[in-house]
Amino acid sequence: MSFQHEFDRLSGTLFVDGQYVKSKSTEQFSVIDPATEDRIAEIANASENEVDDVIDIANSARKAWLAFDPRTRSTMLHEVAARIRRDKAIYGYFMTREEGKPFKESVDETSWCATAIDYYAELGRHDAGRVAGTTVPGQLHYSIKEPLGTVVIILPFNFPLVLMCWELAAALAAGNSVIVKPHEQTSITTLKFMEVFTDLPKGLVQVVTGGPRVAQQLVRSRKTHCIAYTGTVPIAQEIMKVCAESFKPVLIEASGNDPFIVMPSAPLDIAARAGAFAAYLNCGQVCTSAERFYVHQDIHDEFVERLVIEAKKLRIGNGLDAVDIGPMATSRQRDRFEALLSRARSEGARFATGGNRPTGLNHGWFIEPSVLTNVSPDSEILNGESFGPVAPICKIANFEEALVLANRSDFGLGATLYSRDMREIMRAVNEIEAGMVWVNTPVLDNDALPFGGRKMSGVGRQLGPEGLAQFQSSKWVMIDPEAKSQDFWWFPYPEAETYKTTKQL
Repeated sequence: MSFQHEFDRLSGTLFVDGQYVKSKSTEQFSVIDPATEDRIAEIANASENEVDDVIDIANSARKAWLAFDPRTRSTMLHEVAARIRRDKAIYGYFMTREEGKPFKESVDETSWCATAIDYYAELGRHDAGRVAGTTVPGQLHYSIKEPLGTVVIILPFNFPLVLMCWELAAALAAGNSVIVKPHEQTSITTLKFMEVFTDLPKGLVQVVTGGPRVAQQLVRSRKTHCIAYTGTVPIAQEIMKVCAESFKPVLIEASGNDPFIVMPSAPLDIAARAGAFAAYLNCGQVCTSAERFYVHQDIHDEFVERLVIEAKKLRIGNGLDAVDIGPMATSRQRDRFEALLSRARSEGARFATGGNRPTGLNHGWFIEPSVLTNVSPDSEILNGESFGPVAPICKIANFEEALVLANRSDFGLGATLYSRDMREIMRAVNEIEAGMVWVNTPVLDNDALPFGGRKMSGVGRQLGPEGLAQFQSSKWVMIDPEAKSQDFWWFPYPEAETYKTTKQL
């Protein structure tokens, strides 16, 4: 298979009703390889009629999916996971070409898709409802779980497959159909990945590419029934406003500004390696990146020295080569990030290392990983999502100050603590205002546990039973097989229970 031939074949296509079709839209976006700046594909900005057709097909396909019994649906999802594992290197290649991350990270991400689908294949089969003890003898009282309908998944560029599969797997396991609107930068990866779903009912999983207009149409349609969005806060707020008009359920993962606390009891060699991984993974373009380092004053200088060593070890280059860090995904992302670093410098931050464009890489949107010291708790870089390879370090006097600063953010996605003091560990777990807390093991996920945040980081949860519940509606059922009269509480009410009679007693 020629990879460039595949980019050409998929350019301008949508995945509709189980097959690739060329969009009739004349509007297109170019896809640029972030490591070479070469144009590698074009994606269509789907027309309004095409989007409407996809929605109608999705609503019909859901009926075919529900016609299968839960065990059969589970088996079919396991087969999808097996296909993903078989061809993970292929999808990893497309991801690296479009998004820039090292090939190993792309293949790992593809593997995580398979584990999520396997997990929900079993959970969806099991979690169909529950029976409760009856309040009336002879009756049956229970609840059942039903799908919401057609789920729309709107994706960012940084994890184009696994973020989709976390939600898609849960939505399918719950019995829904799915429409995916990928990010413009990584649409070809998403389209190529649709091969794994071709044995499912046609139209059950579809992809429409395009820009904001396409997303808005999917969100506003009265024929879509749930919106799952990962991206920026302003767009998330607009989606929630639109969905509020019809009480359409939403799942939002907006932004993160995660703290990374290092205390004197921590093993500094491990903490420094962990800090480098948490700050620089995927060139810092991770919602759960460590973006605020709070380091105790007694170990501050040594930690900075060790982190600088780790940062300088990292190999930067094309993700298809033997590297640790690839480019940023788009030129706009790098421009935004460089401007943020410039403002940090003007606010007094000192660059212990990095922050420049690496020499010898004349093409591509590369940037050196940086370590910043003398960073004020009030600085811009500590109070917003930086989304780039930077580790800004703030010196703290004690653990109490670390907790206060950790909770000062408008965001509450994740938090990391490096400490061997159980009192500090338990206080962090109980007092940090975040949806996830990592102690001595950063940026790790588990399919069986909920992923999500508090405050401005979003609403709802991905993964775990909670992730399945996002795409289900509960229905309460009561059955009296004998259709007996319920005289103990039906009309007419007995005279003995009137206010007048009770008052006399």
